[in-house]
Amino acid sequence: MAKSHQVLAFLRPNGGYVQVGQTYEGITFEEQCEPFTKAEYEAAFDLVDAAKAQAETDKAAAKATAEAKLAALGLTADDLKALGLGGN
Repeated sequence: MAKSHQVLAFLRPNGGYVQVGQTYEGITFEEQCEPFTKAEYEAAFDLVDAAKAQAETDKAAAKATAEAKLAALGLTADDLKALGLGGN
């Protein structure tokens, strides 16, 4: 589940707010920051969770694609590591 600070960064990546506690009521918006509603704040938790899940799916797909390309070349991830080219 998304954390409040992740939701705030998602909704207002440039800041412009101060939050005391973990609730919408604890958010104070600075003058230059356009406030968002409590409904937007609460809905953003699901959006952040969905974005995280999509990022994990994309990472797994990219890894599978890379492994398929290596296999097509007759290589494995261990081959790349032996050459000093494997990240992790």
